[in-house]
Amino acid sequence: MPQTKLQDFIYTLIMAFLMVYVMICYNISIHTGGLNNLIFLEAFKELPFMWIVAIILEFFLIGKIAHKLAFKVFDPKKTPSILISYGISIVIVTFMCPIMSLIATIFINKPSLDIFISSWLQSMVLSFPMAMCFQLFYAGPIVRFIFKIIFKNRLSKKA
Repeated sequence: MPQTKLQDFIYTLIMAFLMVYVMICYNISIHTGGLNNLIFLEAFKELPFMWIVAIILEFFLIGKIAHKLAFKVFDPKKTPSILISYGISIVIVTFMCPIMSLIATIFINKPSLDIFISSWLQSMVLSFPMAMCFQLFYAGPIVRFIFKIIFKNRLSKKA
């Protein structure tokens, strides 16, 4: 999808925002025992920090790893682009979920040292299925749609 560094950065901004916001809402609802309307506002308190962390991780580290691993599995000349996108997304979630769960455990949940590991593992295990499903079935298609609208003219000129 993105064809330049700027487009890649904008794509990352949008994707990271959507994924981080939804995952914060999800994790708050787990900690509070259920989803309610206030959670959607409460999530904005954690969003700026976690969004910046996600952007930095994805743009400078995880995204590069994901592309390398996906292109080891998929031949870009023979594989439909949507399968390559799914492959990249799967790798990104696989790496980002444990890292973001760790960061949230350290800076947001702040458990005592005696339950730190179990708190991080629980957060990761509960978040991973939601992150993977949300990425593949909702965030990916939504962000690709938004991206195509933003760069409609530029993408059609290169096609």
